[in-house]
Amino acid sequence: MKTFYRRNLPHWHPEGKSIFLTWRLYGSLPVSVIRATRTARNGCATQDSPGKRFKLLDTALDSAAFGPLWLADPEIAAYAEYPILRSAELGRYELYAFVIMPNHVHILLEPRAPLARITNVLKGVAARDANATLGRKGKPFWQDESFDHWVRNSAEFERIRRYIEWNPVNAKLTPNPEDWKWSSASSHFASSPSIPGCVFGSLAKGATHA
Repeated sequence: MKTFYRRNLPHWHPEGKSIFLTWRLYGSLPVSVIRATRTARNGCATQDSPGKRFKLLDTALDSAAFGPLWLADPEIAAYAEYPILRSAELGRYELYAFVIMPNHVHILLEPRAPLARITNVLKGVAARDANATLGRKGKPFWQDESFDHWVRNSAEFERIRRYIEWNPVNAKLTPNPEDWKWSSASSHFASSPSIPGCVFGSLAKGATHA
């Protein structure tokens, strides 16, 4: 069975599959990049593949050359991290990997609740607390649309998990994944008490998500 919902983009979520999610800060991409990653109104893809469009989007975000970088502030990053970990504790999903970058978030999970409800909580709680601290009452914090991709097999699962945890290294923010505090790869996170519903590191390599 597949779950389908539509906002600006069509979203297909096969039941029992892991999902790779990305969302970003409001205004964090220039119009030129947005145009290049947009699909047609009828839901048909543009000439480039979804993978190429995502790579263009994520490369632009990693360059941090445009828009706000509120998540570079440790206090604001903590607001984004809290609902991710808390939702895993509450059993809304199995959490396999995550990273909070200066202007976007990546997460790999297997939903135990409707995905739209999950993302509403993850983005809504962080936006409320961050905006209160930043004095941005009534202003958008996150871009409304998110990128999502369901994982086809175990090899892709491992590639995505590694991509997420190595994102700070590839963006030249840190020399080692474990040195980035706001990540499932961080030494800070690994030393914390284990969280029910989470599977990290080498444990994820044995997961079957075909």
